[in-house]
Amino acid sequence: MKIASWNVNSLNVRLPHLLEWLKIGNPDVLVLQETKLEDHKFPQAEIEAAGYHVVFDGQKTYNGVAILSKTEITGVQRGIPGFADEQKRVLAATVGGVRIIDLYVVNGQAVGSEKYDYKLRWLEAMTDWVREEMQRYPQLVVLGDFNIAPDDRDVHDPVVWNDDSILTSTAERAALNKLLALGLHDSFRLHSDEAGVFSWWDYRMGGFRRNLGLRIDLVLISEALKSRAAASGIEREPRTWERPSDHAPVWVDIG
Repeated sequence: MKIASWNVNSLNVRLPHLLEWLKIGNPDVLVLQETKLEDHKFPQAEIEAAGYHVVFDGQKTYNGVAILSKTEITGVQRGIPGFADEQKRVLAATVGGVRIIDLYVVNGQAVGSEKYDYKLRWLEAMTDWVREEMQRYPQLVVLGDFNIAPDDRDVHDPVVWNDDSILTSTAERAALNKLLALGLHDSFRLHSDEAGVFSWWDYRMGGFRRNLGLRIDLVLISEALKSRAAASGIEREPRTWERPSDHAPVWVDIG
């Protein structure tokens, strides 16, 4: 089972990219973030015509998440239970016996801001919920745009992206480590210790051409799936396409 994640940064703009990558990447499951579409505008027919079941939870202009699967999708959960939040950032479902949790983690804007405080509260609530999900579903994958680079290997310049920077601050990384401590594994790091491999590049300053990026799109897998993780990677090609998302698809292959 190939399970992938992609922040498409507007499905309205990137639908042709999505349909093309479904053919090229051929994922069994693909989760999306930043669809930026209200549900009545979601391109369900086009995705189903491509051979995928789909569930989604969206809003106008911002956020929005979706899960696509070649097989039946069951047990759908929208949002973090018990955490009041109008932003559409979380979608969970079961596919082929594997629990899939799609996350679009809060950006946080700047360390010390109100949005940063919201990010930390959101991460805490999400982690508490994932702990409960792991007890119910030993075969669990938590993936998406985490808006946190795990360590200095995952940033192009650790001097710029430091303990006081958004996306790499001490508190954000501690929150991610608390999630991992539940028994989750960063699937990319199961297969590579390489630094300088990124999933996001700023549109500005020739970020992609100069590889000024961050690895903030993660696929975390439970202990029960660790031994079955045959391969993992990041697909740079879609970032080279015309009018690309600023993110690239990331994936794990569960044997």
